[in-house]
Amino acid sequence: MNVEEIIKTEKKLPLKMRTMIHFALVSNKIVEQFAAALKPFEISQQQFNVMRILRGQKGKPANLSTINERMVTKMSNTTRLVDKLITKGYVDRSVCPSNRRKVEILITDEGKKVLEKLDVVIKETENKILKDFTNKELEELNILLDKF
Repeated sequence: MNVEEIIKTEKKLPLKMRTMIHFALVSNKIVEQFAAALKPFEISQQQFNVMRILRGQKGKPANLSTINERMVTKMSNTTRLVDKLITKGYVDRSVCPSNRRKVEILITDEGKKVLEKLDVVIKETENKILKDFTNKELEELNILLDKF
């Protein structure tokens, strides 16, 4: 199904407009599918992203600034995301002993266990979303997307 059919217009759209609508439609579909995959775990995509960032620290604490810099979706509510993850027991927050103004955030063992389960679900979702692409097509697509 092409873009014009999806948005139910009879006229052929200008190429740039068609491209932008395509980006929006694909982006929305991807977001919806990942949200559906994470829903049973009661984790948002942003919370998942925070947990992966913290796991990537390999036991070293991160501060809010570090987490925000590495977020796929830049947002100003990183503190709220961390607070929700603390409530769920997936991350811990503590004051740095050598600098009391610095807050350190670590993923908990429980958070690591949940992430292991989420890794499987996310991998399945990625495979489902990209099932119609060959590796060569994915490489070409990434080259084109890198132009952004």
